[in-house]
Amino acid sequence: MSKISKKTFLEEAEQGFDLRTARAEAARCLLCHDGPCSTGCPAGTDPAKFIRSLRFGNIKGAAETIRENNILGGCCANLCPYDRMCEEACSRTGIDKPIEIGRLQRFIVEQEQALGMNILKVPAGAKKGKVACVGAGPASLACAAQLAMEGAEVTIYEALPGPGGMLSFGIIPARMPQRMVDFDIEQVKKLGVKFVFNTQVGKDITFDKLKADYDAVFVGIGLWSAKLPDVPGKDLKGVVGAVDFLKQARISGGKSDGAQDVLIIGGGDVTMDCAAAAKLMGAKKVTIVYRRSIEEAPANMRELAYIQEMGISMTCEMAPAEILGDGGKVVGMRFESRDGYSRLKLKADKVVFAIGQALEDAGTGLPLTDKGLIAPCEEGCECGCTSVKGVFAAGDAVNGGLTVVEAVAHGKEAAASILTYLAGGKGGAK
Repeated sequence: MSKISKKTFLEEAEQGFDLRTARAEAARCLLCHDGPCSTGCPAGTDPAKFIRSLRFGNIKGAAETIRENNILGGCCANLCPYDRMCEEACSRTGIDKPIEIGRLQRFIVEQEQALGMNILKVPAGAKKGKVACVGAGPASLACAAQLAMEGAEVTIYEALPGPGGMLSFGIIPARMPQRMVDFDIEQVKKLGVKFVFNTQVGKDITFDKLKADYDAVFVGIGLWSAKLPDVPGKDLKGVVGAVDFLKQARISGGKSDGAQDVLIIGGGDVTMDCAAAAKLMGAKKVTIVYRRSIEEAPANMRELAYIQEMGISMTCEMAPAEILGDGGKVVGMRFESRDGYSRLKLKADKVVFAIGQALEDAGTGLPLTDKGLIAPCEEGCECGCTSVKGVFAAGDAVNGGLTVVEAVAHGKEAAASILTYLAGGKGGAK
């Protein structure tokens, strides 16, 4: 049995740097004049700057560079696909390997927490306006923090019992430690942002009331509705969507649901999260089945390596054909190969579909695109405006689901548009 398979559901997948290893890694930086790594961060964080600060012992300066640009700097340090963003641009790549920017960022944020730094300040004076944010996920948190730093009064409404959205309820603790989510969110609260939990817009409070009570409304509700393929047996007990599976795993603290033979359908990072969660919750056998080749799988290779170390196998180029049941419960599943020749039948008492999420009806009444997402004010526009005056939206509900750091970036862009609107500028339809 591998060492990693003995970990618990709440245990982190890997340890971060300590001061010695962090400074050694920072010392590898070439201190490039143009800092190519700094062009690869959607949130505008400057890795070259915080690495330089760390290299010369200025940890506070390094923490300021991260926190002032990315309110979720700790979460992104754990989740960002650095290998195709800032690390991919690192000049060191042509010599040996890129600087481990993500782990350095994680170390700096952990030092920010350990040393009790208080970096962000609330501006004094009268508030610039009242803004409601719907949803407490990455885009809303970034938008709210940016608005608060500019002097707006912000309240976030969340249907779940706590903040963080997918960060708290849709990603396993091994990849996203709750302690880091809580620390990042604490920085938002320190800015004066208020939270209202267990309040679903469209049910517990109407969207029209929000529009009436606030000067502007931001919608960042995420994608919480599972997509299930149209295959026979999808209504059997034991067939679930990835979001519901991960949310229940987080709420229960990783308590076993009794499943022993689990099939995870998909090939992305969410698939890997589901597979790891099932294994850590006590499943005897976990198998991933993906309809395309391993080369086409969108999952980060680090996440794929993580589940492989746990002994989880992955079968590729097999598409779902039928879910088999007995007495209303799932007992197995049939697959057909991509080439139309081979067939596969696997035993299962739980099937988790991680093939994408869709937008739930949040009672906003906002126009949707043909993909079922919130429509921007103009096609291709990323300013955060919608076709409804005073209503803004960003994040997964608009782009269909990208990375956390991109949600942060889009939340900040929406905040800029809201500030312009509060000052008398354009804000959607007139």
